[in-house]
Amino acid sequence: MTISLADIEQAASALKGAVVATEFAPSRTLSTMFGADVWLKFENRQFTGSFKDRGALNRLRALDEPARRRGVIAMSAGNHAQGVAYHAQRLGIPATIFMPLGTPFVKIAGTEVLGATVRLSGETVDEAAVQALEMAARDGLTFVHPYDDPMVIAGQGTIALELMAEAPLLDALIVPIGGGGLIAGIATAYAARSPSTKIYGVQAALYPSMRNALKDERRPLGGASVADGIAVKTPGALTRPIIERLVEDVLLVGEDSIEQAIVTLLEIEKTFAEGAGAAALAALMVERPRFEGKRVGLIVSGGNMDPRLLASVIMRGLVRAGRIARLRLTIADRPGMLGHVARIVGETHANILEVYHERAFLQVPAKSAGLVLVLETRDEAHVARVMSALTGAGLEAIRLSPDHPEEGNAVT
Repeated sequence: MTISLADIEQAASALKGAVVATEFAPSRTLSTMFGADVWLKFENRQFTGSFKDRGALNRLRALDEPARRRGVIAMSAGNHAQGVAYHAQRLGIPATIFMPLGTPFVKIAGTEVLGATVRLSGETVDEAAVQALEMAARDGLTFVHPYDDPMVIAGQGTIALELMAEAPLLDALIVPIGGGGLIAGIATAYAARSPSTKIYGVQAALYPSMRNALKDERRPLGGASVADGIAVKTPGALTRPIIERLVEDVLLVGEDSIEQAIVTLLEIEKTFAEGAGAAALAALMVERPRFEGKRVGLIVSGGNMDPRLLASVIMRGLVRAGRIARLRLTIADRPGMLGHVARIVGETHANILEVYHERAFLQVPAKSAGLVLVLETRDEAHVARVMSALTGAGLEAIRLSPDHPEEGNAVT
């Protein structure tokens, strides 16, 4: 079944006033960083925090009265769940959402507070879908698929109409891909109205399902991705042929790049993007030469993320940027040595966050002690100056690797 521009335009009329026409704005700082004219579409500012509001509402508003009374059912790890729950509550439609057993509590609570009944089943979204489909068949409920539904695809495509109305012609647009509903809708609209704009998809390298399908590759799928919103093992049956026909390429980004993009959006744009929402910027980082000198749009698709995971991503980002560093020293075990080290570090204007003083568990001489310092620094060059100052004072300093805390490079 094909999706047309007319379907998307009809969806836009139906959704007007019920979903947020989110901001699409240029970023001067990102443009300077990447040598391109970079624009951001902030779908993380929808009421439920993601673009999923659009497709969910477009599907629900098309139900007839008997179907509305019986209710709807969906499977989701978070964003689709909240989109369905919110608009079902608005329309007075009973909603049941199946979520994987490991779904963060914040997402479960966010769905329940919007009026849906949440059932936990299976280890993955695909496993949760099995139970959801069985219940839908048994109870006569309408199954609202997160991406393999023409009404959902048309709803997501309304983003493209806003992009083309609000900004100059884009040379390229980068869109996250999970099952493919978002990019299928957007690509359909651009193919009809602005065919010169090249549409690029981006997937987490741990879940290259659509890329595998399109390029006949056999890349492995699985793992704990920070971009759980696009961690989909089964590409859409409806979306795949649309993407194959209309999308220029599907790019892959690693976890480090996604985490870096999350932190960059927080620092530069003061916006909170989940892993999937930051994937487009991660692709720009990884594929910078491809987009230099071009006007590039990035879809910030969502901003729902467990606060604990966000805190971990921020801390890891600071470590990678050299703004938090761990050093290990071997010092003489005598009074005043800790103060001596602190004075040297202080003179470099680094800030000591934590100190670990070890005597028994490190392989050091009996009259020596091991000292681990966690420092707040400005950048890698500042870390190098701290280590140089310690070395100049006759102390051996080892920079501990963030991935392997007992490994590092000695500076003597």
